[in-house]
Amino acid sequence: MGVESRGKPKNWTKKSPQQLKKMGAQQRSRYLAYEEPPKEIQDTVDLTQKRVKDLIQKQKNSTPRMNNEMEIDRQKHSNLIGQLKAAEARNRIRVMRLQYQAMRAHEVKHLISCQPTSLKALRFEALVPPYTNNRNPGDHLDKLDRARVESILEDENGITTNRKLD
Repeated sequence: MGVESRGKPKNWTKKSPQQLKKMGAQQRSRYLAYEEPPKEIQDTVDLTQKRVKDLIQKQKNSTPRMNNEMEIDRQKHSNLIGQLKAAEARNRIRVMRLQYQAMRAHEVKHLISCQPTSLKALRFEALVPPYTNNRNPGDHLDKLDRARVESILEDENGITTNRKLD
């Protein structure tokens, strides 16, 4: 149920011009907001709305129709712009990560240099290294353990892992 089905909001009582003059400015504007505008103002509003509609229609008609090649070129261009923006974002993230790592290393080195004795400095450096080694974070196996894991993975018959418990 929209406004059309209920009718337009209106004032319940009619005020005379003398009563309108006695009202304060805010109260008068509230009252006049629900009154019908005078005929010449309504005509001006209608003319303005007609001009706006004509202008919108004229702009729609004057826009050139894009052929298929232009649309494909536009799509390629927008795709290229998206790829460039993504590359810039990745570069910003990489630069921020490098800055963070450099600041962290600087702070840790400062903390190490501020230790009262060299023994405490060595302990601190062993516990909190200035640079984190993220070359291969998931690989903690030595050569012997690696050989054992590879032999288990290469065992197709399960001879290495199958056990018979009595």
